[in-house]
Amino acid sequence: MVRRTREEALATREQLLDAAERVFRARGVGHASLAEVADAAGLTRGAVYWHFDSKAALFQAMVERAEMPHDASLQRMEAATRDDPLGALRTAAIEGLMSVATDERTRRVFDVVFLRCEYTEDLAPVRTQYMQSRQGCYEKIEQTMRAAVRRGQLPAHIDIPCATRGLYAFISGLMRDSLEAPEQLDLARNAAVLVDTYLRGLIHSEAPRAARAARRVTIKRSPLRKRAAKPPSRPGKRAASS
Repeated sequence: MVRRTREEALATREQLLDAAERVFRARGVGHASLAEVADAAGLTRGAVYWHFDSKAALFQAMVERAEMPHDASLQRMEAATRDDPLGALRTAAIEGLMSVATDERTRRVFDVVFLRCEYTEDLAPVRTQYMQSRQGCYEKIEQTMRAAVRRGQLPAHIDIPCATRGLYAFISGLMRDSLEAPEQLDLARNAAVLVDTYLRGLIHSEAPRAARAARRVTIKRSPLRKRAAKPPSRPGKRAASS
């Protein structure tokens, strides 16, 4: 009996999350109410508050359910970092894009997150959670990029924090674009090409101008280079000319 009740509670929770996806997408998070979610789920407001004490808690649970594949992808990236860090980073980025391109639940939830969510005062905890999650993602990407530098897969001169934030912005921007105008971007078909284009730019990037200039000055001032440029004269040849 207890097991059945627990299963029923889980089923009700899933029912509410499914309804939240529909209502938030149709109304926008800021304009939607828990009463509307309850009606869409065919349940009472009491059922909503039994599982979620606020709209922010419901929204967070909805996002976390959709992001589970992304979390698993990041965990696989960390596990594979030791052997092939750049390959692990590439795979995680492609999987993130493909999930938005091919998984309907992920598309629905990310559509809400990117296009239909206003971070009003009652959603302040959601914004805090989002910032913490983004920082955690930054840290995982940075660790993977540093491992790629140590293995010689990326140049040592790369600014890792900038490259990390660039990759994050690149991936999230592609996700948003594919949701806003799916007819203009076939994300499922082009995910690998897009990720490879960004990573190839890092691999073949030149050192910053200041670093290149400093290296040239070092070479120019090298005593060995001066000696090579001005070889000593040979006494025998000078005597013959006199």
